Amino acid sequence: MAVAVSDFCRRAKSPAPAPEVREALALLAEDDDFRVRTLTDAEPEAAPLGPFAVVDILNGTAASLAAQRQACGFYDVARELAHVREEKTPPPAAPAPDVPTFALTPQAATFVDGGDGKPAKKGGKAAKEAAVQERIAPKKRATTDADADEGTEALPPEGADEPTFTRRDLPRPRGRFTRVEAPRSPFLELTRLSGKEVLEGALEAAEHRFALLKHLSQRFNGPRGELTLVDVEGVLKEHGLLDALVEKERRQVLGSYSDQRGASGRVAWSLGLSPPELQRLVSVLGLTEEVEAVRERFRREALSTQHLTHRLDLLGREKYLADLGIQRKFTDALRKEVERLVADELPEATELHGLADALGRKHGAPTELVFRAFERLGLADGLRKRLLASASSSTP
Repeated sequence: MAVAVSDFCRRAKSPAPAPEVREALALLAEDDDFRVRTLTDAEPEAAPLGPFAVVDILNGTAASLAAQRQACGFYDVARELAHVREEKTPPPAAPAPDVPTFALTPQAATFVDGGDGKPAKKGGKAAKEAAVQERIAPKKRATTDADADEGTEALPPEGADEPTFTRRDLPRPRGRFTRVEAPRSPFLELTRLSGKEVLEGALEAAEHRFALLKHLSQRFNGPRGELTLVDVEGVLKEHGLLDALVEKERRQVLGSYSDQRGASGRVAWSLGLSPPELQRLVSVLGLTEEVEAVRERFRREALSTQHLTHRLDLLGREKYLADLGIQRKFTDALRKEVERLVADELPEATELHGLADALGRKHGAPTELVFRAFERLGLADGLRKRLLASASSSTP
């Protein structure tokens, strides 16, 4: 239940810490759980809405009015007043030691009253039954300091417009399904002088601005909701850190294109980017011409290689050839080359595997690669027919 309310408040632009969520849920009865799930499963009708606004809505307040109360800090003031009144209320004074008290302890009451209004004898049947009931009765756990920090106090009514809540004791959260998001800091902290140190530390671990955005969005809100890339770029420029990030990104992008031999898909995978994000990053950095020059260099290298093993190996890397945009051109050129090489070995071959073996031994290529090339280039069926015809004509 706490997770559902926390997620609803996040979608309603008012994320709250776990203690506040539990404090608000403590104001509802157990019978209201289904009403809470009905509200939190739907999309928020207004924003912002915190956990106490959720309780207010369940008590009959309109969502728009609860959003206005949340925006003006109504629920925060009510919580503070409740804590202040709790601190000012003196605890009940303990009875003076010289004043006699006549209240009986539970053990004494059990001994005096046997259950039928008559005194029970020590060791009697009624006394034994009462002693057994006392031993098996559930014990109330004492309040600890941790419980006090996450206390669930009711909000006292301050006026006619304020909601009236009743207290409900909730068990402590257990298991991985009770985890809620940590509260995020406001964007204003990044614009301050202390925010520059935070950004510098984040820049050391981030390879590019998209990774930096993902890291900062877990800790900070944006000026108008979720943190965006424009917000991050603006605050970096304000602190004079954008140029250093741009230089780092240029080295990362160009180095990745060289390492991945011009394949944009593998470059995006190595940098943890999606293809649209990589394309946007290349455009923002002004590397379009340089990236295209690197890709063109590897295109020419793939098309001009003369070693048969290398060319057969490239034939199996269809995604790489398609990424470079030369798959059809490369396949057509290799098909013509293989047909020319096969023509010299065809008269002496008797079956397709023997032809692939003879061609591989002559040109230093693995037999399996040659045989697969026959299949991928669409030459296998034609070569089988030619071999069968040649064998039939040679038979007397």
